[in-house]
Order: sequence, then structure tokens, then C-alpha cells
Amino acid sequence: MPRPSAPALLPMLLFLATFIGSGLYFQAAGADFAFYKIPAPVAILPAIVLALLLARGSINARVETFVRGCAEPTLVTMLLIFLLAGGFASTAKAIGGVDATVNLGLSLIPPALILPGLFVMTAFMATAMGTSMGTIAAVTPIAAGLAGATDLPLLLTVGTVMGGAMFGDNLSVISDTTIAATRTQGCSMMDKFRLNFRLALPAALLTLLWLYWQGSSTHIEAPGDSNLWLILPYLTVLILALSGLNVIVVLLCGILLAGVSGLWLQPEYSVARWAQDIYAGYDSMQEIFMLSLLIGGLAAMMQAGGGLAWLAGQIDRLSRSTNNPQAHRRAGEFSISLAVALSNLCTANNTVAILLSGALAKDIAGRYGVAPSRSASLMDSVSCVVQGILPYGAQMLLAASIAGLSPLQLVGTVVYCWLLGLMVVVSVLFNWPKTPATRTATATPPVV
Repeated sequence: MPRPSAPALLPMLLFLATFIGSGLYFQAAGADFAFYKIPAPVAILPAIVLALLLARGSINARVETFVRGCAEPTLVTMLLIFLLAGGFASTAKAIGGVDATVNLGLSLIPPALILPGLFVMTAFMATAMGTSMGTIAAVTPIAAGLAGATDLPLLLTVGTVMGGAMFGDNLSVISDTTIAATRTQGCSMMDKFRLNFRLALPAALLTLLWLYWQGSSTHIEAPGDSNLWLILPYLTVLILALSGLNVIVVLLCGILLAGVSGLWLQPEYSVARWAQDIYAGYDSMQEIFMLSLLIGGLAAMMQAGGGLAWLAGQIDRLSRSTNNPQAHRRAGEFSISLAVALSNLCTANNTVAILLSGALAKDIAGRYGVAPSRSASLMDSVSCVVQGILPYGAQMLLAASIAGLSPLQLVGTVVYCWLLGLMVVVSVLFNWPKTPATRTATATPPVV
């Protein structure tokens, strides 16, 4: 285990200061596209240089650590999803699939229910699939089309998709975050689901009311014709995703079906045009691809340098600071929540954050009598909140790339995640929903 070191966290702070600070500076100066003046994949370069300077060992060993982080299997899978999602979205749009899907939806759904319906559809799909990434890849083009066909703001429709996707990712029993949380805390999935549902339901209902109010005055022009054959690629992607098929295979099937539909229905569509559309989708993912790759390497450098171990030690010290028995539960639950939140900020991956902070959280839960299901629920919910509003997180980057938006613009529109965060705070402060306390145990050193 690496020796704890606070300076190992400085590269991430430098990246955030450069990325967010430059955007705010240019925005205050009145520049157009302020947050694109210094692209995020460039803003992270000084942080990588700093991480290499702070790391121990030979320069070759430091670079190898960085490269191993870039080649982490979960990250590589995510990068493939980015490329295929871009290829599918670009092809489906080129053949008219997005317009046909939007027209069908507008002809069937009352205007005031468009946003709530979009949230429910996305949430159901993410819950069934167990992944927010695949859901965002499939539904964001539809959300962008709805914004273009109505007077709904694009930020609002894409933020609605983000919220629904994180709702499903949090509650799904086959989600990797659920599996990681329950395994590290030693509880059953259903016990964790029951507690999670009681936190997520009020946040979801409040979100639906807010979305209904936002869309109550929506004006819709008469929808155009809907060619059901053009909708088939999206429908197939939804059905295959709900069946549990691997997301990469689902997107490959979507690209294939979209291209074949274009060749069949549009005489001017050719194989060469199809290939160009797929590559244009790849090209649209260039920024998110590079940034995710570099963040993976940077996170590995911080972990190897002891930054995350130092963070875990500080949280463990905080959890031991209270001598008030009445405050023990709150201190324990707050420390568990803080551990996963800070790990998530450093790694930009909610599953990895849960795995890294799992042993520490279990130790804190045992020391303060927090039930394992309660600990798992808090970890999953908090990681959902952070990942859903993290401007350099994979979900936000994917949605922003497909819709052509800045991820920082989207942060305030993911209302569900903000409300879920509020529910978590209320839950910790007032011990709601109530869970039976477990016998406290003698503290053991956390393992990170």
C-alpha cells in the first residue's frame, strides 16, 4: 500500500483550477464559448506534468504508472462506448431516425408531460440495463431532437436524461455500483435497494413535479411524419439494452441497423456516406475520449503516490473525533459519505470510488453501529450524486458531447442529483429511513 501523501492530490486541484478557472475568466470577459477557450484535454496537461514530478521512482516507472491508469479495463470499455455511441448517434441522425422518433413522441405525448415522460423513460431504461452510460448514449440524441422541435431548452432536456440515467444506475440491482457497494459492505442487494428506493423516490417525485412545471407551457409545432422504419434502430437499441445484452454489442447492432435502414430507404445514401457518418461520430467524441484517457492516468498517479490513502486517513481521523454518543451515528454516516464523495472527485468514476473507499466505510460502519445496508445505500447514493454533476465525469462528458454542449453548463440542470443529495443530507441528520443499529466493533486500520 502506498505511503499516504497529501501533495499527491495537488495535480487534480491544479486541473480543476485550470479547467474551471479559465472558463470563468473568459466568461467574465464576455468571450463566446468561454469554457472552450482552453479545452479540458489541454487544461489537464499541467496537472499530468506535476503528477510526474511529484511521483517517486525513475521517470520510466512514473510513466508506466500513468500508462497503466490509461489502460485500466473499465476505462477502455468506457472509451469504446464513447466511440460507438458517437457512431450510432451520427448515423441515426443522418438517416432521419432522430426526427422520426421525435415526431412520433410529440404526436403521442401531451406537451406538459414531455419532460416527465423523458425522465421516466430514461430512468426505466437505466434501471433495466444497469448502466447510465448506455442509457445516455441511446436517449440523449432523442432529447436533443425534442429540444429542437419544441421551445424546451436543450440544457433542460439533456439534464433530464442525465437525472433519469443516474436514478436507474443507482437503483438497478445489476448496476456495477450496486454490486460494488453491497460486496464491500457485506449486505444483500435487496436490503440496500429498499433503503436506496426510500431515498430516491422523494427526489424522483420532486423532480417530476419540477419538470412538469417547467414544461407546462411548452409550445409544439405540428409534428411531421414518422417513418416507423427509421425509428427501428432506436427501438432495437432500447429492446436489446433492456434484454441485458452488453452495451458495446447493443451499439454495434444499432450502427448496423441504422446504416442498413439508410441504404434501403434513401436512394442517395451509400456505403461511403455511412462510413463517413460513423467516422463523424467518432470525431465528435474526440475531446471526451482524450480527457477520459488522461484522467484515468492522472487518477492512477494520485493513487500510486498515496493521495487517496492520505485522504482516507484524514476521513478516518475525522470519524474518530467526536466523543458525543448521540453524534456517533451522524459522524459515522457523514464520514462514509465524505469518503466516497472525495474519492469520486479524485477518480471521476463512481464504481472505482466505491471500491477504493469500501474498506474504510466498512470499518467506520462497524465502529459506529451503522448497518451494512445503510452504509452501502449511502455510498451508492452519494457516488450517484457526485458522478451525475461532475463536469469531467464520463456521463456528463458523453451527454455534453452528443448534444454539443459544455459539461459545465449541464451541472445545474441535473435536478434529480441535486435533490437526491438533499435527501442524503436529510437522511443523515434525522436518521431517516430508520435502520436497526448494529453492534459497534473495535476499530481496525482502514485498507485502501
